[in-house]
Amino acid sequence: MEARKISVWRSRYSVTDRGREIAVWDSSVWKGGGEFQLDGRRFRVRSNAWHNKYTMIDDAEAVVASADRVGRKRWTVEAAGQTYHFRRKSFWGSEQELVLGETRVGSVRKTSFWGGDIAVELPALTPALQVFVLGVVISMWNTEAAAAGG
Repeated sequence: MEARKISVWRSRYSVTDRGREIAVWDSSVWKGGGEFQLDGRRFRVRSNAWHNKYTMIDDAEAVVASADRVGRKRWTVEAAGQTYHFRRKSFWGSEQELVLGETRVGSVRKTSFWGGDIAVELPALTPALQVFVLGVVISMWNTEAAAAGG
């Protein structure tokens, strides 16, 4: 799965799987999170005031997934009774790795600094959960950039 920034002025990304657009991640301007549609279902992602907890809800207002400790070196995502563990690859980098124990089994990483392209390699997760993690990571990066004054 890949994401490509489609707006210079807003944080909007076209999400593709094997070259076919499957969703558009649209970041919220005033709150952390955003929204997307996938397979005819609409999902909203919201954060708390500190941007360290995110929740994904569907059209029926049911919680589908949640992320906790976002922005820390290690953070988690919970969905369908499963807990997925993520870690920042390095102190200076932005890549986020999905780990099983200490073994890397997936990642979300920028593929170009200027273009805003992102590679999402999370094969163990459903497409909706992959887009949720992508949105959380984009929101994390936007929060970090705002805190750094950029």
